[in-house]
Amino acid sequence: MQLNIDIRRPRIEDVEELHGFFKTVITHTFIKEGIGHLLKEMEDEIETKKAYLKWDLGSDGDRRYFLIALHEGKIIGSIEYGPASELVSKCTNNELANLNEVGTVFVLPDYQGMGIGNQLLNEMYRTLRDKGMVEFCLDSGYRNAQKIWKKKFGDPAHLLEDYWGEGYPQMIWKIKLADVL
Repeated sequence: MQLNIDIRRPRIEDVEELHGFFKTVITHTFIKEGIGHLLKEMEDEIETKKAYLKWDLGSDGDRRYFLIALHEGKIIGSIEYGPASELVSKCTNNELANLNEVGTVFVLPDYQGMGIGNQLLNEMYRTLRDKGMVEFCLDSGYRNAQKIWKKKFGDPAHLLEDYWGEGYPQMIWKIKLADVL
């Protein structure tokens, strides 16, 4: 079922709802991944997303750039890009350090599997193209997300087996916009 959603940039008045949204989707993701017991890491992830949002709003999208998906006025999804993370730079020996990284592709649990993530991705691809970018990177340590990314982008450029513990790899993709637009 394809929902009618609006995709737009976040505003100051969205901050409180987005903070709740991050807490909901990250908590759900950690539990679904079988790592819900990693409370410190979960809280760190939530706080990082809040900081990225603050950087976006404080720099008008120059430091981080978010898009949010809304259904009937409710925030149900988010995506952002910004400079490649320290983790990506470290794990690729700085090979991807100069690329922008697309991240925070989150959709509320009740809205997953409805194409919202794909709509957010497609809008982000157009945004990156319009800003003159030709490639980007994306990383994931979440096994469920990795299945989606492998299906969409093929094998990762960098695979770090057991990075997050036995059976929990880190995967990093380098993606050309021409291949996805």
